Amino acid sequence: MAKTPLKEKTAPVVDDQRVELRKFIEEMKTKEHADSCLIDVLHKTQQLYGYLPTEVMDEIAQAMQIPTAHIWGVATFYHYFKLTPPGQYEISACLGTACYVKGATQILQAIKDELKIDFGEVTEDGLFSLGPARCLGACGLAPVVMIGERIHGELTPKKIVQLLKEYRKQAGKVDG
Repeated sequence: MAKTPLKEKTAPVVDDQRVELRKFIEEMKTKEHADSCLIDVLHKTQQLYGYLPTEVMDEIAQAMQIPTAHIWGVATFYHYFKLTPPGQYEISACLGTACYVKGATQILQAIKDELKIDFGEVTEDGLFSLGPARCLGACGLAPVVMIGERIHGELTPKKIVQLLKEYRKQAGKVDG
């Protein structure tokens, strides 16, 4: 019984997202080469949902009259697209030259050890997800990570672990 109110509570948000996506698809279908708009539609989907839900990709296939396998092929080919929901805090670990030279691999290992996840994974509590970045444009602060939209620089393994604990505390999820 507890599941039904939860579904009712979250359904309008999903409906609003789907309505917006359907409008976007209809708009794309009016273009001269509508079949070439798939990447635009996938970008819009990820913007709305934070990732590409399977059931939504099935709806896109139907609406655009494109085989689902083709959509999956495009979604898995481009690293930008996420096939699983990201964590509340998305961590992008910079692996650019300046960060690499200044210890990015140690920072990355500290993140992996602390959160017990690797690239493309989400912590069990859904709080953090981890991904690589080629350069975050903050080379003077190397090594850096971006958590959400915020850059954190001049990191050490100890500093990143403390920073992760602060984010966890901020979210009200403190490890015992």
